[in-house]
Amino acid sequence: MIQVPSPLRLRLDSNALIANWRWLAARSGSAACGAAIKADGYSLGARSVMRRLTAVGCRDFFVATWGEAAALMPLPEGVSLSVLHGVGASDMIAARTLPVRPVLNSLEQVARWREAGEGRPCDVMIDTGMNRLGLRVEEALGGTLNGLRIEALLSHLASADEDSDQNAAQLAAFRAVREAVPARRYSLANSAGICLGRDFAFDLTRPGIALYGGTPRDEAAGHIRQVVYPETRVLQVREVVAGESVGYGATWTAPRNSRIAVANLGYADGFLRCHAAADAGASWQGRALPLIGRVSMDLIAFDASDAGAIDEGDWLALDYDLPRTAVRSGLSQYELLTGLGARFERIWI
Repeated sequence: MIQVPSPLRLRLDSNALIANWRWLAARSGSAACGAAIKADGYSLGARSVMRRLTAVGCRDFFVATWGEAAALMPLPEGVSLSVLHGVGASDMIAARTLPVRPVLNSLEQVARWREAGEGRPCDVMIDTGMNRLGLRVEEALGGTLNGLRIEALLSHLASADEDSDQNAAQLAAFRAVREAVPARRYSLANSAGICLGRDFAFDLTRPGIALYGGTPRDEAAGHIRQVVYPETRVLQVREVVAGESVGYGATWTAPRNSRIAVANLGYADGFLRCHAAADAGASWQGRALPLIGRVSMDLIAFDASDAGAIDEGDWLALDYDLPRTAVRSGLSQYELLTGLGARFERIWI
């Protein structure tokens, strides 16, 4: 197969990923610190993330689907992997075959696992107020879980990134379930939940966004390091005369004779049109290049008039600090990461 270089790349900082996990692990106190690696490790590459975090002591990982779990086989020795979406009727072959635990989310899934799970361990999700996945508290307390080999009893915080009364209410509800339902470990806190304090940590924490450079709450600011650095290659540099417009809809008109760098990137790669409306940009050798005109499917333009001798083939570094870009674009930090498409080559440094 011919190897063709990509005009897009993500430079991924291994040291930053590890430093973020270690900070979250320290904030977790005596609880084990796991890692959510669903959506292919938030688009970084789940296997690459697992390998790096396993090397520094992480042992508990979480994906969304059985397809994501199968893609990670074989697991490193001593690693635990759980499938957050549980086990549907069509998942049972994978669930019986793979060394992975389902997170049971409903009475139907509990019954299915009792019948076909052959007594294997499982995890269970309790809904303490999010009304997304999980057994209701009264269902969990009604005896439906009796006799299951529950490795981890989980719940998920709905408003941990805010100072909300819901956080305390969910904590109290989860404590009540913990007293009534036996499990080897109990887990409530995501990235933002870790920042709420050790009362939320229990036995196991499950960070996601903060591992990858997102700031879930102010307590993490200054501690979480940027991991993902998207770059795009210049396809063409062209001269634009003052008064001429650039791109669809002629939304930008040159105020002077200008040099425009057209790059291989667009909304098909997850770089959406809202970036153009939010004063986004890039840089080349430390010089700022404002984004101009509309974002196309796989092309964007930057004003390179003051950038010096930029030329075809040069690499531009996008402005992509997650907290700042989220505020500027209106996208969540999660969307900014998971939307980065398959045309980006992933390069770990």
